[in-house]
Amino acid sequence: MSTATTDRLHLAAEPRELVGKKVATLRRVGRLPAVVYGHGVGSENVSLDAHEFELLRRKAGQNALIDLSVDGKKARPVLVHDVQVHPVHRRPLHVDLFLVRMTEELTVDVPLVPIGVSSAVENLNGTLMHQLDSVRIKALPDHLPQSIEYSIESLVDFDTVIKVSDLAIPGDVTLLTDSDEVVAKVLASRLQAEAAELAAETAEAVSEAAEGAEGAEAAEGEGATEGGEAAGDESES
Repeated sequence: MSTATTDRLHLAAEPRELVGKKVATLRRVGRLPAVVYGHGVGSENVSLDAHEFELLRRKAGQNALIDLSVDGKKARPVLVHDVQVHPVHRRPLHVDLFLVRMTEELTVDVPLVPIGVSSAVENLNGTLMHQLDSVRIKALPDHLPQSIEYSIESLVDFDTVIKVSDLAIPGDVTLLTDSDEVVAKVLASRLQAEAAELAAETAEAVSEAAEGAEGAEAAEGEGATEGGEAAGDESES
């Protein structure tokens, strides 16, 4: 694996004739079956060096463009669209490589990466909740961000939230996710939540008791007034 003149990672592939269950033979010799496809292009069965692909996956981001060369021919830009992995040892079993057109926008999901420290977590013993792990965007292939960072330092209490609208989206990228969706917030611990609920119930009970006392005083006042009027009427008679 080497870096191409475009500063993109380069991956070499070989044509593949084995398909179906026969690809197990390739895996035994360190080759990884893959397919290359794209708009208006017929799918092409290829194989990759399994070790080189693993190294590339560790180095490349989720939406990184890769220059793929098949059988030593001119490299073409691709995206790793899907990787099937073994359910036990998690090693790749098959790879889908999407052949892109550099002038055609792509729709992809971009991971969100929180940075910084939330005082609501540090000082109020809250729990940081990530409501969204990624956002959907549309951009040209060479403008696709690998990730979008956002600071959680604004989360100073349990009422503050970070929304999609608060994210710094590059100008050459179109955001498709609803801007009102919540990205992150801090929740109070269970004990804090119970204490807040108890305090609210106590305040409500005190308020109701105060209203009841005021009502009773008003009723007594009205009763006294009515009694006085009645006494006055009797004295006049």
